[in-house]
Amino acid sequence: MKRVGVVVFPGSNCEHDAVAALSSVGAAAELVWHTVKSLAGFDAIVLPGGFAHGDYLRPGALARFSPVMEAVSRFANEGGPVLGICNGFQVLAEAGLLPGALQKNVGLTFLCQPTTLIVTSTNSALTSGATIGQELVIPINHFSGAYTCDDATFERINERGQVVLRYRDNPNGSRGDIAGLANERGNVVGLMPHPERAMSTLTGSADGRVLLESFVMASVLA
Repeated sequence: MKRVGVVVFPGSNCEHDAVAALSSVGAAAELVWHTVKSLAGFDAIVLPGGFAHGDYLRPGALARFSPVMEAVSRFANEGGPVLGICNGFQVLAEAGLLPGALQKNVGLTFLCQPTTLIVTSTNSALTSGATIGQELVIPINHFSGAYTCDDATFERINERGQVVLRYRDNPNGSRGDIAGLANERGNVVGLMPHPERAMSTLTGSADGRVLLESFVMASVLA
């Protein structure tokens, strides 16, 4: 059974949802406080949604300085699977583990609604079990979820297949309809929608399962 650490920052609020969802797809998930300096023994790491450090300054900007982020960076550089969901995506971008940044939604509105995502790459820890073109209904819940980057970065991430999920109907003004992004190796992935909230048809969609099942089964890259 894969041991997955779910990092908790002051202000995280989706950590228990993440643990429950990961456990339902066969992981041994446990909470990891943000002051931890070693992630030895874990097979994968998740940065959940919420408001890390109150989102003061800007989302994710303070969390990147938490002691655990040095360990997350080492884990990622060694090929370990790392997933950032919503606020976790913002933290990964602020920490330089993913290119670009997340800015306020177009229209400056908070969005909480189901969205349809299109799988655009299966070369990532999050999407390896999906199929190209597959549509997934996953909810969003964010105010600063519009992905942005400069032209050179945008060209590079598209050329290298780093965009793993796109919105079918872009809700937040994200450049290129980008909903999920991986690093070049594919072991670090961030997405704004919440797969842990789409684990059962009783709550509207079970489409998050294919993503989290893929992540739990992901291996450390050489």
